[in-house]
Amino acid sequence: MLSKSEIKELKKFAIKIRMDTIKEIANFGAGHLGGAMSMVEVLAVLYGKVMRYDTKNPKWEDRDWFICSKGHSGPSLYATLAIKGFFPEDELMTLNQGGTKLPSHCNKDLTRGIDMSTGSLGQGSSLAVGVALGNKMDERDSYTYLMLGDGEIQEGQVWEAALYAAQKKLDHLIAFVDYNKKQLDGYVKDINDVGDVKAKFEAFRWHSQEIDGNDVEQVYAAIEEAKKVKGKPSVIVLDTIKAKGVPFAEKLKLNHHIKVSKEQLEETLKYLKQELEKVVQL
Repeated sequence: MLSKSEIKELKKFAIKIRMDTIKEIANFGAGHLGGAMSMVEVLAVLYGKVMRYDTKNPKWEDRDWFICSKGHSGPSLYATLAIKGFFPEDELMTLNQGGTKLPSHCNKDLTRGIDMSTGSLGQGSSLAVGVALGNKMDERDSYTYLMLGDGEIQEGQVWEAALYAAQKKLDHLIAFVDYNKKQLDGYVKDINDVGDVKAKFEAFRWHSQEIDGNDVEQVYAAIEEAKKVKGKPSVIVLDTIKAKGVPFAEKLKLNHHIKVSKEQLEETLKYLKQELEKVVQL
């Protein structure tokens, strides 16, 4: 269980991630804002409390791994890594620009702290299973954390990987499904409904939970429960809001990839500063 001060620090961390994410996207003019913002609380909990990593040695063999299979959500992961010191925060302003080390989708060969290149949806699931299996064979106690999108799990490769992870009893693999209910061109239920995600993973022999994915306390508690499970992988289905923390974008039906004006940036930063002040006063 998190202490009151830990909860406060994680909430502040999440707000800081959102502030840096909207800044880098607005500086370029547009970007994958929706899905980047909906997974922020998971990033705050993982990098702020849960994961083992070394900013001075990102390839440390005994580290925990984070694989963002929905690689287009990289901007919030970049913000997280910069805040934690993997690279200078001013580099965030180079997002998607010529010569940048921060491309639109996660690239391990360019960005310090990125564990796996992703972006071709579905493939991150297989990569995560391979990492988890390799660490198990090497008798490492490392955890592999996998972030999937709800539209992404329409891909068959996700379920092939899920079957194999259960077959190999990969209990140090913990996946998240960012169930923000929208994909690029509309609502998931209207395009290719994924149904009861928790029940589906249970049918594939995974330990499954469903929580409010924008609540740091619930995220942390779910991860702790997943770590107690032996002999099977775990999934945490995150009930989230796409573009969470960005009022103008939350209201949009299509907010997967959007333009962000200078005025919208200022409006959002003002709102987030107010939210930060509320947390400080807790």
